[in-house]
Amino acid sequence: MENQTFEIIGACKINNKWKPYRKVIGAPNENQAKEKIFADIGSKHRLKRSYITIESVNVVAGE
Repeated sequence: MENQTFEIIGACKINNKWKPYRKVIGAPNENQAKEKIFADIGSKHRLKRSYITIESVNVVAGE
């Protein structure tokens, strides 16, 4: 399966404040891109999934 590039926009709760994020990530499909975001942000900032929101997932064209 070929990887696509996704732009994921959302927010995460750090120090009782919701901070926005925008990440570009490669994954085979949208669901795996979401899982990768939960894993990356959760491990980097020690957050549970309930403190990470995903507002939109867009396929980046031209790559």
